[in-house]
Amino acid sequence: MQEAIAITEQPISVSVPVGYSFTLRCRAEGRTSLQYQWFCQHQSVCRQIPGATEQDLPVTAQQTQLYTCRINDLYKNAIFSDWVKVEVHQCVARGLPPRLWRGEPVIVLNPTEQRVEVGKPLQLQCAAMGVPAPSYQWYRNGNLLEHQKKKKLWIPHTKVSDSGTYLCCASNSHGEHWTNAVDIHIGMCRSEKFFATGKIALLVGNNRYQHHPNLMAPVTDVFELSRLLEQLGFQVVSLLDLNKAEMVTAVSRFLQLLGKGVYAIFYYAGHGYEHSGRNYMVPVDAPQPYAPENCISVQRILQKMQQQQTALNLILLDTCRKWYNPECALSQVQPLEPWGNTVYGYATSEDAEAYELQDGEFSSGIFMKYLKKHILQEKKVTHMLEDVLEDIGRDPLVTGKQVMEIKHTLKEARSLTDPICPSGAAAECWGHGHEPLSKMVTFPCGAQVELRFHRLFSNVMYVCAKLQAPPAHVADARLLLCRPTEMDDVAILKESRLDQVESLLASVYKREELDCVFQLCGLQKIQTDVVLQLDLHYTQLSTKQRTCESLQTTLQKSLLGQFFSQRNYSQPDYQRTPACAGSVCLRDALALSTDPKGQASLRTGSGHSLPSSNPSNSSSEPEENDESDLSELCSALLRAGPGQDYP
Repeated sequence: MQEAIAITEQPISVSVPVGYSFTLRCRAEGRTSLQYQWFCQHQSVCRQIPGATEQDLPVTAQQTQLYTCRINDLYKNAIFSDWVKVEVHQCVARGLPPRLWRGEPVIVLNPTEQRVEVGKPLQLQCAAMGVPAPSYQWYRNGNLLEHQKKKKLWIPHTKVSDSGTYLCCASNSHGEHWTNAVDIHIGMCRSEKFFATGKIALLVGNNRYQHHPNLMAPVTDVFELSRLLEQLGFQVVSLLDLNKAEMVTAVSRFLQLLGKGVYAIFYYAGHGYEHSGRNYMVPVDAPQPYAPENCISVQRILQKMQQQQTALNLILLDTCRKWYNPECALSQVQPLEPWGNTVYGYATSEDAEAYELQDGEFSSGIFMKYLKKHILQEKKVTHMLEDVLEDIGRDPLVTGKQVMEIKHTLKEARSLTDPICPSGAAAECWGHGHEPLSKMVTFPCGAQVELRFHRLFSNVMYVCAKLQAPPAHVADARLLLCRPTEMDDVAILKESRLDQVESLLASVYKREELDCVFQLCGLQKIQTDVVLQLDLHYTQLSTKQRTCESLQTTLQKSLLGQFFSQRNYSQPDYQRTPACAGSVCLRDALALSTDPKGQASLRTGSGHSLPSSNPSNSSSEPEENDESDLSELCSALLRAGPGQDYP
């Protein structure tokens, strides 16, 4: 049965300065003429506002109050609108709000830096004006804090891991505004003497190779590691399928952000090999057979990391270490600086392969299977890696095939869980702020669609469309999100990896019920704005005719598109590196199957390799660097450094 009175427009809450004039609106429909009466409440006292009997209530803000409107009809039916809050700021800075203010959020109170003992409460506060009143969302180290959605952030019992950089976003229908970022230091007592000035990580997973067998595990491994590192406060960039030029550029930008006291992690999963004590990563465009000049030397990267006076350098290599071409002449080597801050975690030992584990729809490296089990532990990095090593050693699937190796010069008991005491804002632009906000688009027929943008990796984005409740005259609606034709060869994933990445998307956004999903990958190759087309097919109930309407929306070129701009780096010259060809070393696919007795068994791929040379003498020190190549690489990375068009 139809309600006697139905409110068609509710009043909205506002947050305004004292003396600001505005209007509260309420609209309703009924079967007779309607009468309106406004009420206000201040300090638990509710009173009728004399003469406030119109649909619109003009207000000049004097004090914070609650308002509601009662609507009556001639049959003595009555209904109340929602209570709304008029928040009045008595003291705001001169010039606020701006002269032509349209109601967008304006920050009037920023949080302040604090030092808090472990176990004590932490309260941060901010405030913003806006019409409608803004909503709030707090962030720590760039990560969204799920339950901190009020002006006041409250943590009743702080932990060391609560240290970091906090800021809040105030948003309404007119836009958003961010508070200043503040550093919060928790419990710097004597037992917690180690801390990082920042935590920065670069994760690279190469899966789809142009001239070598494809891999599966790097997709899942990079994804899972990035989420764990973000829990530890790391600013993370995770990238899939990079060619050599893109790897050089990504490493260059990574190195630029390192500084004194920073904890730096570089993780690589993909094809690789070892030659004369040097580890090489194989880009997706490496030829077959490849030579060192077609690959990226890990030791070169580490040498540059050390020059930035970092407090901790952690290199994690989830790749093969087979030795090739022993006939190549040995190059001159120079030891790394003895700064006592470097840790190598190898997924496998010298002259050995690293294996993948196939488990249903997901693939994962054996190394990552156990690393993710221990990486959140509050213990020295090397001790944490020793736990990983021991677990791998107990795994019957790789007994006699894969043994992790740790090399380090770490002289202090530094842990990945150490708190952050920032000394600058260099890392703020690394790994965050690149995901577009959701937006609502409206078709001519009145149907609305919400577009959301989910970034599983720094260079892989999903565009998701959700059709809202359609208008009454629209039936059997079907939504299509069309692929940009100009991106056919650039940003569309092959079917070989499509299912796996979509499974990751489903695992993260389990509650999403989406009408269509479209994925963009290889964002580093996109240099222009992307135009997406939405097609809505529906039946008009009045004519029973099938109709199609189209809308276009523009996605601004991603930050990573600028990040990898060809103008920002020069191709390094590797010609002086000894050319020693080597064939690919597979991260062999390790699949679990079950025999009739229920026992797990091991299945590996056919990794072909050239005869290996004699392994070098074992050492607890990190590998050494080729002195003749260092100046060449440094110059290349500096040329790839601060570009004129840096975002």
